[in-house]
Amino acid sequence: MEALHLVTVFSGVALGGVGACLILTNPGQSDYESYATEALTTYLKQEVCVQASGNFGGFLSSYCKTFVDTGRPHIQKVIANKTIRQNYVLFSIYETELFLPSPVPNYQFETIGAFQQFYTYQADQF
Repeated sequence: MEALHLVTVFSGVALGGVGACLILTNPGQSDYESYATEALTTYLKQEVCVQASGNFGGFLSSYCKTFVDTGRPHIQKVIANKTIRQNYVLFSIYETELFLPSPVPNYQFETIGAFQQFYTYQADQF
Protein backbone atom coordinates (compact mmCIF):
# COMPACT_ATOMS: atom_id res chain seq x y z
CA MET A 1 0.00 0.00 0.00
CA GLU A 2 2.90 2.32 0.78
CA ALA A 3 4.38 1.69 -2.71
CA LEU A 4 1.07 2.68 -4.33
CA HIS A 5 1.05 5.90 -2.32
CA LEU A 6 4.64 6.62 -3.36
CA VAL A 7 3.83 6.01 -7.04
CA THR A 8 0.78 8.28 -6.79
CA VAL A 9 2.77 11.09 -5.18
CA PHE A 10 5.60 10.72 -7.72
CA SER A 11 3.11 10.75 -10.62
CA GLY A 12 1.41 13.86 -9.23
CA VAL A 13 4.71 15.68 -8.87
CA ALA A 14 5.76 14.64 -12.40
CA LEU A 15 2.46 15.83 -13.91
CA GLY A 16 2.73 19.09 -11.98
CA GLY A 17 6.25 19.57 -13.28
CA VAL A 18 5.22 18.97 -16.88
CA GLY A 19 2.25 21.33 -16.45
CA ALA A 20 4.48 24.04 -15.00
CA CYS A 21 6.95 23.54 -17.84
CA LEU A 22 4.13 23.89 -20.40
CA ILE A 23 2.86 27.07 -18.75
CA LEU A 24 6.33 28.63 -18.64
CA THR A 25 7.16 27.72 -22.24
CA ASN A 26 3.84 28.63 -23.88
CA PRO A 27 5.02 30.92 -26.73
CA GLY A 28 3.41 34.32 -27.11
CA GLN A 29 1.93 36.19 -30.04
CA SER A 30 5.19 37.92 -31.00
CA ASP A 31 7.00 34.56 -31.03
CA TYR A 32 4.36 33.22 -33.41
CA GLU A 33 4.59 36.28 -35.64
CA SER A 34 8.36 35.79 -35.98
CA TYR A 35 7.90 32.08 -36.72
CA ALA A 36 5.12 32.66 -39.27
CA THR A 37 7.01 35.49 -40.99
CA GLU A 38 10.10 33.31 -41.35
CA ALA A 39 8.04 30.37 -42.65
CA LEU A 40 6.12 32.50 -45.16
CA THR A 41 9.17 34.34 -46.51
CA THR A 42 11.01 31.04 -46.90
CA TYR A 43 8.01 29.60 -48.78
CA LEU A 44 7.76 32.65 -51.04
CA LYS A 45 11.46 32.53 -51.89
CA GLN A 46 11.63 28.78 -52.48
CA GLU A 47 8.31 28.25 -54.24
CA VAL A 48 6.80 31.44 -55.64
CA CYS A 49 10.03 33.17 -56.71
CA VAL A 50 11.35 29.99 -58.32
CA GLN A 51 8.05 29.46 -60.15
CA ALA A 52 8.02 33.11 -61.31
CA SER A 53 11.60 32.89 -62.55
CA GLY A 54 10.72 29.76 -64.52
CA ASN A 55 7.94 31.62 -66.30
CA PHE A 56 9.80 34.88 -66.94
CA GLY A 57 13.48 34.01 -66.93
CA GLY A 58 16.12 33.43 -64.27
CA PHE A 59 16.91 37.09 -63.60
CA LEU A 60 13.49 37.58 -62.02
CA SER A 61 14.27 35.17 -59.18
CA SER A 62 16.81 37.47 -57.53
CA TYR A 63 14.46 40.46 -57.82
CA CYS A 64 11.63 38.43 -56.36
CA LYS A 65 13.75 37.33 -53.38
CA THR A 66 14.88 40.92 -52.79
CA PHE A 67 11.26 42.06 -52.94
CA VAL A 68 10.30 39.42 -50.35
CA ASP A 69 13.13 40.52 -48.05
CA THR A 70 12.15 44.17 -48.45
CA GLY A 71 8.51 43.38 -47.70
CA ARG A 72 9.30 41.30 -44.60
CA PRO A 73 8.12 43.99 -42.09
CA HIS A 74 4.86 44.34 -44.02
CA ILE A 75 4.44 40.56 -44.09
CA GLN A 76 4.85 40.45 -40.30
CA LYS A 77 2.20 43.19 -39.87
CA VAL A 78 -0.24 41.30 -42.09
CA ILE A 79 0.33 38.14 -40.07
CA ALA A 80 -0.16 40.08 -36.82
CA ASN A 81 -3.45 41.55 -38.07
CA LYS A 82 -4.80 38.29 -39.51
CA THR A 83 -3.97 35.93 -36.62
CA ILE A 84 -6.29 34.85 -33.84
CA ARG A 85 -4.62 33.33 -30.77
CA GLN A 86 -6.49 30.93 -28.52
CA ASN A 87 -4.48 30.71 -25.29
CA TYR A 88 -5.15 27.53 -23.32
CA VAL A 89 -2.43 28.39 -20.72
CA LEU A 90 -0.55 25.11 -21.34
CA PHE A 91 -0.39 25.72 -25.10
CA SER A 92 -1.78 28.12 -27.71
CA ILE A 93 -3.50 27.63 -31.04
CA TYR A 94 -2.95 30.25 -33.74
CA GLU A 95 -5.28 30.65 -36.73
CA THR A 96 -4.05 32.83 -39.59
CA GLU A 97 -5.83 33.69 -42.84
CA LEU A 98 -3.67 35.26 -45.51
CA PHE A 99 -5.20 36.92 -48.54
CA LEU A 100 -2.26 37.56 -50.84
CA PRO A 101 -2.13 39.27 -54.25
CA SER A 102 -2.09 37.18 -57.39
CA PRO A 103 -0.31 34.91 -58.40
CA VAL A 104 0.17 33.79 -54.79
CA PRO A 105 -2.82 31.76 -53.55
CA ASN A 106 -4.67 32.55 -50.31
CA TYR A 107 -3.96 30.38 -47.28
CA GLN A 108 -5.39 29.46 -43.92
CA PHE A 109 -2.98 28.09 -41.31
CA GLU A 110 -3.56 26.49 -37.94
CA THR A 111 -0.55 26.18 -35.67
CA ILE A 112 -0.07 24.91 -32.14
CA GLY A 113 2.56 26.45 -29.90
CA ALA A 114 4.04 24.67 -26.88
CA PHE A 115 7.49 24.27 -25.31
CA GLN A 116 8.60 27.42 -27.24
CA GLN A 117 8.06 25.51 -30.51
CA PHE A 118 5.46 25.71 -33.25
CA TYR A 119 3.86 22.98 -35.30
CA THR A 120 1.62 23.91 -38.23
CA TYR A 121 -0.86 21.07 -38.42
CA GLN A 122 -3.16 22.50 -41.07
CA ALA A 123 -2.38 24.60 -44.13
CA ASP A 124 -5.22 25.03 -46.59
CA GLN A 125 -4.93 26.78 -49.89
CA PHE A 126 -8.07 28.48 -51.22
